Amino acid sequence: MTHEDNLRWLQRIADVLHENAQYLTQLDSAIGDADHGANMDRGFKAVSDKFPTMVAMDISTQLKTVGMTLVSTVGGASGPLYGTAFLRAGTAVAGKEELEAGDLVTMLDAFLGGIVVRGKAQPGEKTMVDALTPALASAKQALAEGVTVKELALRATQAAEEGMKATIPLLATKGRASYLGERSIGHQDPGATSSWLILRSLAETV
Repeated sequence: MTHEDNLRWLQRIADVLHENAQYLTQLDSAIGDADHGANMDRGFKAVSDKFPTMVAMDISTQLKTVGMTLVSTVGGASGPLYGTAFLRAGTAVAGKEELEAGDLVTMLDAFLGGIVVRGKAQPGEKTMVDALTPALASAKQALAEGVTVKELALRATQAAEEGMKATIPLLATKGRASYLGERSIGHQDPGATSSWLILRSLAETV
């Protein structure tokens, strides 16, 4: 992936989150504040406004710009969480002119690490971590098998989708949804869903 490819990925995320804003908010209305879709859409609209200046940036700076923009424009928990994720991802690939399969794994590892550190969440708590953890594991397995960047991104996306769907029967023990107790069971986590959409956008781009 070149920095042009990376920018195309970010543009795809902005488009996909805009298209799915109502869907994400619908999911969030069941177990959250009913604002996840609007928040993510607003955040990546602010990111897309910076695309003209991001064209000349390297991959690391592009990702860090996304992170800083999300932290400053997105309300609720998703801004700080995704903001930290993109900031850490950018730091992890500093100095890279192009991203190969191993670099994608490094980036995903840092992305998930940022969310875990910021949100103190672990797998099984009905959060975005439940989509990203299996995605990273699948990406690492794909890397060990020596697959292409395209195949690696596809496998990570498929694992994220499975992890997202697996949040439906979970009891939420982190974030706003945890206030609902047993009533959180039976609903798909919106954060896990937006994480899947972000990875799906990557697979579609590569």
